[in-house]
Amino acid sequence: MPTRTARTAWNGDLQNGSGQVELTSSGVGTYDVSFPKRTADDAGGTTSPEELIAAAHSACYSMALSAEIGRAGGTPQSLDVTAAATLGPDPAGGFRISEIALTVRAEVEGLDAAGFDRAAQAAKDGCPVSKALAGTTITLDAALD
Repeated sequence: MPTRTARTAWNGDLQNGSGQVELTSSGVGTYDVSFPKRTADDAGGTTSPEELIAAAHSACYSMALSAEIGRAGGTPQSLDVTAAATLGPDPAGGFRISEIALTVRAEVEGLDAAGFDRAAQAAKDGCPVSKALAGTTITLDAALD
């Protein structure tokens, strides 16, 4: 299996510095990062590790859910998945990702609500990003449209 890479170039201290994170494996983009904007309500055109993790989790979960629906005998027509990663204080000091909330609304043929719920939970548990984030509380709100 392939290894994917990203690179960050950072200049300055934590409070006044800034950097750029580059998605080097795909080459699809370079994005500004800064700690003050990371902790502000308005990101001001920058990304953050939490947003990048949320992007990874929503994409991974979508793939895992598509597979689980197929295994359960259904056919996914559309999946709308949002992941919200929250940065919070760590009781041990510093910060941690305190929660990731997954929300999915789906159109699925061939599964009832109970079957979809089982597939949604199995996808949450089996998604490689969920496994990597096992120390974080991950919630799931899944429903059929």
